[in-house]
Amino acid sequence: MAKSLEDARKKLDDEYGQVRRHFDDIHKALDAVEQAGPEDELERLLGELEDAVKKVRTGGLVGHGANGHTRARKEYLQIKQG
Repeated sequence: MAKSLEDARKKLDDEYGQVRRHFDDIHKALDAVEQAGPEDELERLLGELEDAVKKVRTGGLVGHGANGHTRARKEYLQIKQG
C-alpha cells in the first residue's frame, strides 16, 4: 500500500500509462476486422481482437493490465478520502 497520496497518485498514473500504451494493439486488431472482406477469416480476426482486449484488461505474463489500474485507483481514492 502506498504511504502517501503522492505515492498513490504516481502508482495510479503509472498503471494508467501501462494500460494506455497497449491501446494500439486493440486499434490494430480492430482495424483488421473493419478492413476484412467476405473472403477473410472473420472468426480468426475477431479472436485476435478479443485476445488483444483481454491482454490489456488482465495483463500478460509481465503486467497487471487494467486490473492493476483498478487496484491502484481504489488505493488512491481510499487515501484521498482519508
